[in-house]
Amino acid sequence: MSKKIAPSLLAADFGNLQKDVEMVNNSDADWHHIDVMDGVFVPNISYGMPVVKSIAKHATKPLDVHLMIIDPDRYIKTFAELGASVLSVHYEACTHLHRTLQAIKTEGMKAGVALNPHTSITLLEDTIQDIDVVCLMSVNPGFGGQSFIENTYQKITDLKQLIKKKNTNTLIEIDGGVNSSNAKKLVDTGADVLVAGSFVFKSENPTATIKDLKQTIN
Repeated sequence: MSKKIAPSLLAADFGNLQKDVEMVNNSDADWHHIDVMDGVFVPNISYGMPVVKSIAKHATKPLDVHLMIIDPDRYIKTFAELGASVLSVHYEACTHLHRTLQAIKTEGMKAGVALNPHTSITLLEDTIQDIDVVCLMSVNPGFGGQSFIENTYQKITDLKQLIKKKNTNTLIEIDGGVNSSNAKKLVDTGADVLVAGSFVFKSENPTATIKDLKQTIN
């Protein structure tokens, strides 16, 4: 299976959001990665439903929505209605993870679970067969432009072993500090989807940057 690139619209130009969404549409990218933050679960507020609705209106590629919020169950149906293809919730924010995953799937979306850098892979032992995508945070969530955490490689290896042991098709997504110098190693270690924000949108030619990343990992 071809490895995926998911540019994070958190790093896009909010004054020209339609232009940046269309750039991703016309690029070699696979998904639009959308970070929703509530200022409680993470120390930052990004954007909410009206902005996601606006993105969905212009996007022609799947919306990969990453909820960095407390009590995500309240909004599962809403994000399905907004057009999310993948909905990821944080393990740390879910009291009843299995129930949350089932609720996401019931709404017709792929179910994702995000793990903070300090959260162990072993905690997914009992739910991995119900998870379509595991998003490993390779920075502390809440802000773009942070440095990549090197322990991520070991977590990918551990997660890959768990996926094989449980015989599932779960994808491994890496979010944070992804760039051209670590992309190949991440994929070689076992990653399937790379989220890149600042590296793409702050580059001189985002379309070319996405193309280079895609060629690097496939």
